[in-house]
Amino acid sequence: MAGETPEEAWWHTAIIDMAPGRIALRGAPIQDLIGQMGFAEMIWFLARGERLEPARLRLLEAALVAAVDHGPQAPSIAAARMAMTCGVAINNAMATGLNMLGDVHGGAGAQAVELFELCENNGLEAGLQVWRTQHGPYLPGFGRRVHKDGAPRAPALLGLVDEAVVAGAVSGWAAAQARAIGARLHKEKGRPLPLNIDGATAVIFAELGAPPQLARGLFCLSRSVGLMAHAQEQSEQGGRNKGPTRPDEGWRYDGP
Repeated sequence: MAGETPEEAWWHTAIIDMAPGRIALRGAPIQDLIGQMGFAEMIWFLARGERLEPARLRLLEAALVAAVDHGPQAPSIAAARMAMTCGVAINNAMATGLNMLGDVHGGAGAQAVELFELCENNGLEAGLQVWRTQHGPYLPGFGRRVHKDGAPRAPALLGLVDEAVVAGAVSGWAAAQARAIGARLHKEKGRPLPLNIDGATAVIFAELGAPPQLARGLFCLSRSVGLMAHAQEQSEQGGRNKGPTRPDEGWRYDGP
């Protein structure tokens, strides 16, 4: 109600002002944004309340494009396809996949942002020690489970970050930390442990100023595109009650 302080109001938000005949997002009338603002820019504008300049927006677009899909071998994609064969609507299938994105599958990017911040604020060695004390030896954002001979996405994203640094659009602090951590891992392991897609998108989100939790949300938005596409494709292919294995394959029973 008018006159209430934010503490007194049941809900209060700086994101949207809406009343009959009026919709304003972050103070901008929606009719002035339609046709003038792209979807990726709108995501950042709504989440952070700022308009990204073109060079920074290009990085956000690239990160969102790069993580849309990784095939049915990814648990979230497989889950969405299985859900679609169970007769649910496409939004239910998408939600099934999204709900599988946690710390182990889909959360490494947010964790990598946190890791980069630790190393930036405390120095490389101290930051790594703090992380490993709190989370164990695994460092998020490094190593490739599938693309053993080289991943196509991370180098392309890091190259765009380097271009943005030269243009003065970002400082390059997160890219520098990612490279320093990668070099440290190479020394520890005796072999390269390169930046993966989670680490590369984390570099971009961190360079743009996204906190770890928002980095996870941005990854989920990106992956939701793949979930939608796979759910739609599965509905067109048909199939009923498809599980994770073929009916004649079964599973190994090791009980009494």
